[in-house]
Amino acid sequence: MLFILRYLVVAFPLWYRFRRTIKTSVVVCVVVWTVPLVLLLSAIFWDDVKVICAIFSVFLLLPFPLLIFFLGGTLKALSASRVPSDEKQRIVGVLVLVLLIYTLLFMPVIIGLVAEGARSNVTFRNLSVIFVRLSPLADLVLYVFMRKGTIDKLLASVCCCRMNSNDISSSSV
Repeated sequence: MLFILRYLVVAFPLWYRFRRTIKTSVVVCVVVWTVPLVLLLSAIFWDDVKVICAIFSVFLLLPFPLLIFFLGGTLKALSASRVPSDEKQRIVGVLVLVLLIYTLLFMPVIIGLVAEGARSNVTFRNLSVIFVRLSPLADLVLYVFMRKGTIDKLLASVCCCRMNSNDISSSSV
């Protein structure tokens, strides 16, 4: 959801400003909450495990091409915009980090649902569960990258990354 909103804000700022309404937000929230509920209820009442795994894997794979599409669209829109370069880097960094989090943490679960051999492999199954449980930690890292100036403060706290104004001027002499 973050990807879609950020893409709309960057690619179509005027359109997004006038189309952002309470009604649209309510509709999106209702759809986002009802689709998993319907999937869960259908999984409870359906007996065929392979069909349930196929349906879940399709719904879990759906965000992946959307994430890539919105990353590409945002990169295209940012290259033509007059946003400061540090802000561009922060926007792209957040979007790439969201894509990496999805790929590295949630893709093993999807592979486990699709691949028959991965479901029977206990080690793979345990690793995929561990990766999903690391998701809140990844969200914390994402939050740190979203904050303005946080990375600069973290780098400034490390001794090797400190640069005084005297160091810069003395190196040119």
